[in-house]
Amino acid sequence: MKLHLLLPILGLTLCQACSSDAPPANSPMAAASPSFPKKAANLTIYEVNIRQHTAEGTIQAFLQDLPRLKELGIGMLWIMPIQPIGLKERKGSLGSYYSIQDYREVNPEFGANEDFKELTRRAHELGMYVILDWVPNHTAWDHPWISEHPDYYAQDEAGNIIYEADWTDIALLNHYNPATRRAMIDEMRYWIEEYDIDGFRCDHAGHEIPLFFWEEATAELDPLKDLFWLAEWDGARMHLEFDGTYAWPMLHLMDKVGKGQLPADTLAEWIELDLHEYGRKPFRMTMTTNHDENSWNGTVFERYGDGHRAFATLIFTAYGIPMLYSGQEAGLDKRLRFFDKDTIDWSDPLQLQPFYKQLIALKTDNPALWAGEYGAIPQRINADANVYAFKRELGNNRVIGILNLSADPQQLLLTDPSVAGTYSDYFTGARVELSADRPLPLQAWQYLVFTE
Repeated sequence: MKLHLLLPILGLTLCQACSSDAPPANSPMAAASPSFPKKAANLTIYEVNIRQHTAEGTIQAFLQDLPRLKELGIGMLWIMPIQPIGLKERKGSLGSYYSIQDYREVNPEFGANEDFKELTRRAHELGMYVILDWVPNHTAWDHPWISEHPDYYAQDEAGNIIYEADWTDIALLNHYNPATRRAMIDEMRYWIEEYDIDGFRCDHAGHEIPLFFWEEATAELDPLKDLFWLAEWDGARMHLEFDGTYAWPMLHLMDKVGKGQLPADTLAEWIELDLHEYGRKPFRMTMTTNHDENSWNGTVFERYGDGHRAFATLIFTAYGIPMLYSGQEAGLDKRLRFFDKDTIDWSDPLQLQPFYKQLIALKTDNPALWAGEYGAIPQRINADANVYAFKRELGNNRVIGILNLSADPQQLLLTDPSVAGTYSDYFTGARVELSADRPLPLQAWQYLVFTE
């Protein structure tokens, strides 16, 4: 439980104790209703790019895909920013989703406010959570605050509002001003109360934003509803307020391993170091792509080649809470234009959706693979530089993963005789014998998963 919630929750508990409607804290009803982050521990996050997801690029068109996503096994929808995009200094023909012109409206290109209400309602009916991509770091140059509250913004010595790096389409906010923080929290509150969202994916959560802003935001907003907080940031301190953070270093290391520049050992060592730094409780979001990686650095096929399935298996089994990006499950094989319309091809030429459905079910159904403290720590069971093999054990559930993260055939040399035995591969059903005495030959990019 987040420390800052103790006092608000204590007050709520005292009030609830006076109500006949509130179940006792130790009742079966209370035990059956976990809160975040626990209820996200076995979920897969799905990043939704409304503009590119359908030919229409609208919320209503995306709604037609909800049943498929439910069937795929998705548990949480992360909706990229849907607010109106600034016109002043706009990049490209349609602009960046992250150049917010008005925090309280829905971009008319995507639909109406009622459309987003319908999205959250229908997602909830299907048992999925909805978190909204929130942009607290900056606004568009034609946001009303620019003229009405210039003191909300960061300024140079001459009093000019400044922008961030080469993102000339945005104006940087100043969260050291209490009025800025007050206004931003009010805007976030609006989406909880009006649209019933389940949390926020917070853009640039640690960049030019002091941690005390998030202390104030979570203290005020968490009592409104049980919320999931995901920070686009890498840093253990963020977990004082956030449930999840980005495992950026893992993504960047996977890129190098995929190109043959580093061995699988590097990833095994990084996971150990990350657990050392973060501990077991934080949810570390693992991914092979997202909107930034796809648009600016390349598709999963460009970055991982024939190893894309092996790396996808890694993020679903070895560590963290996994994320998929719009179209990834259908073999998205182009860099989507960021500032213009560029519809996703859903023909799925490689027939990847059954593979991703299997991965999601694997994560969902095996508690040993759940995120944070609710799953098991991965323990390495080999010493081969280009193979990452591990076991994760929780109660009676044991999962063994064997991943050849190289473009060459390898041999698995087992260092943990306790896992010796004959298993069925989760994906193919093929029988595989693990022995401490005989190496197991592995094909290039071969991945095996055994469950017990």
